[in-house]
Order: sequence, then C-alpha cells, then structure tokens
Amino acid sequence: MSDILYYFDFPFVRYALVVTMMIALCASLFGVTLVLKRFSFIGDGLSHGAFGAFAVAAVLQVSNELIVVLPVTVAMAIFLLRAGRRAKIKGDAALAMVSVGALSIGYLLLNVFSVSGNIAGDVCASLFGATSILTLSKTDVILCLVLSVAVILLFVFFYNKIFAVTFDEDFAAAIGEKTEIYNTIIAVVTAVIIVLAMKLVGALIVSALIIFPALSAMRTFKSFRGVTVCTAVIAVLCAAIGFVASIIWELPVGPSIVLVNIISFVAFFCIGKCAGR
Repeated sequence: MSDILYYFDFPFVRYALVVTMMIALCASLFGVTLVLKRFSFIGDGLSHGAFGAFAVAAVLQVSNELIVVLPVTVAMAIFLLRAGRRAKIKGDAALAMVSVGALSIGYLLLNVFSVSGNIAGDVCASLFGATSILTLSKTDVILCLVLSVAVILLFVFFYNKIFAVTFDEDFAAAIGEKTEIYNTIIAVVTAVIIVLAMKLVGALIVSALIIFPALSAMRTFKSFRGVTVCTAVIAVLCAAIGFVASIIWELPVGPSIVLVNIISFVAFFCIGKCAGR
C-alpha cells in the first residue's frame, strides 16, 4: 500500500489511471452489443486498420496522430459494420482483407520511410501497448475524457434503440426504426473506442477490452441491463487493478489489464457453473 500511495503522488500516474478506467468503461458498454451481434472480431480488424493509419501519420510526421487515425478508422468501421453487408465480399472475408492489408502496409511504410532509429520498438509498442500512457499531457487527458463522456452519453441516450438493434434488427426495421442509422452510430463509436484503447493496450490485444468483460458478465446475468451494468463494473475494476499491478511490478500496462480480465472471466465462469447458468 505504501508503494501504491508513493506512485499516486505523481500527477501523470493519476492521469493515466483516469484515462485507463474511462477507456475500459466505454469499451465495455458497447462491447455487450458487439458480442451479442456477433461482431466481437471487429476490434481486431479496426485496430489493425488503425495501425496502418498510424503508420501513415508517422511517415507524414503529423503532430497529432488522431487527425489521421480517427477518420480512417471510422470509415473502416462503417464499411465493415454497415456497407459490408451489401458488398460482394462479405463479413469475415472483408474483415480479413482490411485487417491483414492495413497491418502489412503499415509495417512496410514504417520500414521504408523510417522516422525513428528504433523501428522494432515503435512497432512493438503500437501492437502491444506502450508506456506512453504514463506520459499523457493534460490536453490528452481532457481529449480522452471528452470523447469518453460523449460515448457514454450516446449509449445512454440511444439505449432503447441499441437494445432493439442488438436483439432483433429485422423486427426493429419492420416497425419503422432507422436501424441503418443506429448501426452507423455503433460503428463510429466503436472506431473511437478502438483508437482510444490502442494507446493503452496496443493494436493486437485491444479487442480484449471489448470481449472479456461482456463474456464474464454473461456467465452470471441474464438481462441486457444486468449484463451491461456488470460489464461496466468488471471492466473498470480490471483496468484499475491491471494498471496498478503494472506500476508496482513494472509490467506492460496492456497485457497486465488483459491478464486480469482473463482471471475475472475464469472466476465468473466458475460462479456461473455453480449457479447453474
């Protein structure tokens, strides 16, 4: 406890913890919808695509990478979640093309137009998370908080619509709901979450923040509301515990959070089995 209090005397550690918990909360809210709609894989596809956009921003030496990464990721999300349904290349095939293509092109660009003497280190940090989460400025924290609050408000405001689109999209469309608009909102918000979470856990394991808390909550709760609330609590607690553990034992932040989520899933799985869920 004394070590924890010592580290939290530093403002940048407190900033990083707040950002970590907010990102985990946002990912968990829409994670339930993505899991139930069988879109769990979207996290990997978008994060790999975002890595390609990050590489382009690095080559162009753009000061604020979000200017490039966020619009590109949003466009890919809309294509994969919405337009991809009517395309000749469907679902998993379109995802594989975008994912592998963007990841390969991004790595190629970083090698051909290298802007750093440590390409391997930069790539590894982008794929598995980096200590840059501990070097956030006040501007970064404010931007993250604004985007996170916007995501949470969208979820609360469109809760009933998201519920309808999640469980029976065809019926929702039949009774006059504008399902395409709500799917677009889900796509855009998912892209924002992915871009925010990449700095925390990296491109390769970002989908863990979306999948594990939702799957853990589904082991013990039946209702959509109950699963959503439990998912949010699990995500925030796992993020906080993983972050603190990484600080104390000098471990990578992203993998530490994912490991805590895995342990949480195993625990809830056992609880669900004992309760006959």
